[in-house]
Amino acid sequence: MSFTIEKELIDGVKLLKPQIFRDERGYFYENFNLNEFRDLVGIKDISFVQDNFSHSEQGVLRGLHYQYEQPQGKLLSVVNGKIFDVVVDIRKSSKSFKKWIGIELSSENNYQLWIPKGFAHGFCVLSKTADILYKVDNYYSPTSERCLKWDDPDLNINWPKEYNLIISEKDLKGYKLKDADLFE
Repeated sequence: MSFTIEKELIDGVKLLKPQIFRDERGYFYENFNLNEFRDLVGIKDISFVQDNFSHSEQGVLRGLHYQYEQPQGKLLSVVNGKIFDVVVDIRKSSKSFKKWIGIELSSENNYQLWIPKGFAHGFCVLSKTADILYKVDNYYSPTSERCLKWDDPDLNINWPKEYNLIISEKDLKGYKLKDADLFE
């Protein structure tokens, strides 16, 4: 098996750890295997339809993003650099509704994060730059795109404080959780 579940962070959100083969030349690992992934997350009919790549500078904060009418599950990994990654459960019927997790993902630890549908997602870049690759199981839909306010006091996310945050106008205008479209 090329991956194991390191831990389940919130109901359905899983931290995956690859099996890494190291020697004097460097290292190798299998970045994705559909059959293994389906077995690990317990979703037999999942298919990824789009790969996205993000490059950001230190202090960039992106999020908290999700798609409402056409939700997406995401498999995220950091190809270069280090980020503080945040996932918020926005499923009103969930036992972990409004709970968030923050985890450091990097090109050093090679963890992957599975974020199922029904969660908002964002990250802050901790290294000089970071390159993030994520697979999604539904196409991007501009009319379905939503954004939660990154600093909503009802969420009280403990973002890194030692950076001058760089946040887009669009993300600064995110909705507070109490005013946002949420999943049942």
